[in-house]
Amino acid sequence: MFVAPDPGRSRLRNATRAVIGVAAAVAVSELCGLSLTASITGGLAALLALFTVTDATVRDQRLTTALLPVAGFPVLALATALHGLTPARDAAFLAIVFLGVYARRWGPRGHALGIFAFMNFFITQFLHAGPAQLPELYTAIGFALVTAGATRFVLWPIERHTPPAPAPPALPGTGLARPTTRQAFQVTAASTLALLIGQLVSEERWYWAVGAAWWIFVNTASRGETLVRGFRRIFGTVIGVVVGLLVAAPLHGAPAPTAALIAVCVFGIFYTAPVSYSWMMLAVTVMVSLLYGLLGVLEPSLLGLRLAETGVGALCAALAVALVLPVTTHATNDAWIRRALHCVHAATTQAAARLAGDPQGDPAPHAAELELLLGRVRMALAPLVHPLSPFRARKARARQVIALLDDCAREVRGLVAVAADSVASHDADLVAACRRVEAVLEALTASDLGRRGVEPATAERPQQDETESALVHLRGLEKALSELAMPLASAPRPSLVRS
Repeated sequence: MFVAPDPGRSRLRNATRAVIGVAAAVAVSELCGLSLTASITGGLAALLALFTVTDATVRDQRLTTALLPVAGFPVLALATALHGLTPARDAAFLAIVFLGVYARRWGPRGHALGIFAFMNFFITQFLHAGPAQLPELYTAIGFALVTAGATRFVLWPIERHTPPAPAPPALPGTGLARPTTRQAFQVTAASTLALLIGQLVSEERWYWAVGAAWWIFVNTASRGETLVRGFRRIFGTVIGVVVGLLVAAPLHGAPAPTAALIAVCVFGIFYTAPVSYSWMMLAVTVMVSLLYGLLGVLEPSLLGLRLAETGVGALCAALAVALVLPVTTHATNDAWIRRALHCVHAATTQAAARLAGDPQGDPAPHAAELELLLGRVRMALAPLVHPLSPFRARKARARQVIALLDDCAREVRGLVAVAADSVASHDADLVAACRRVEAVLEALTASDLGRRGVEPATAERPQQDETESALVHLRGLEKALSELAMPLASAPRPSLVRS
């Protein structure tokens, strides 16, 4: 929680750049004489542009950033026009919710455009913006996107030198089984219920319940993941409300110190988002408190209301994920672990080909994909290893699976390094060892795993020549894979990794 690694200081650099981009966007709006509402809208637009655009290449990131107004401006116009028409506004908001989630099927670009569209409707409710403010809101958002783009692609082009790692492909599925389609119905159901209950709690701040339900479903795939994310959102919001009362309330909206603390919150959002949803929500809640202070409406009861609406959204998300086209944690675990094992198999096969003399054999891409898949495995298994999980045996098995898969990844990385060494190539012992690992993988992913099991790894005599390093990695890989058989076969549903 406090010492999460930051390889290459990428989180530090991204967070610092975000502060610069958002501050520049707000400064441009202020220098142009726009209203406080427009400046806040511009700052939030810049934050979203820097936070949600995650395409694999700089060229795609530029295109997605340029397309954000296409998704946001019509929604903003619709939201301002319907602001005083409750039934029509609610129906339009739910339609935006469904389409925004459904757009995730088009990858990072669809994901970013869907979030930007949703947030434009949400921001309109947050700021109570009307049609008369639409021209300056358009101006502020336009300036913000240009400023954020200049910061990202010209002033500090981090991705040009260290491109972001591509996300692993989505799990297969068609029709309602497709993850994006299923989740679109789930989020819409959760948002509908959150809207209805949220309006009973508060006719003015109901949108916080819908926003909580929406964001809880971002980057989740199973019932367990969604429940854990909901818990973390509430936990972060509770702490954020306390900090907001201690920090934002005494300022009474004073511009200079409030702006400085908002910059700290922006930094915190970007720095903590990759590693802790709770910490990110703490930063978001404090930032919201500061914004309410700027608008002159901050009161303890308002922050308490935000907490209550967040609880409503989390509860509605939990009900929707449990009742509407549910996907169990086990099913998600099964899919991601299976993909990770197949990736290990592919890396080993390519390494064997390279060591046998085939210059086309290249395990490196599979090793890189394995790192991404293991991140997804950890996310899928997070509900089982959560401190509040009551299933001790499943928690122990999940931790063992994660540890052994990490061992596999470490040995694969070592194997990739050896395969790239021409001195170790064309060695029959290495090729034979690779074949043994492939055999263990095939047995591990066989449909009768629960009955047949996997033979334990056999010891080999130590080698003292240049192939020793490769053999050490292969023996370690074979050992880790053999040990994986026990926790996978002893799971409550033995078909955990059926191919």
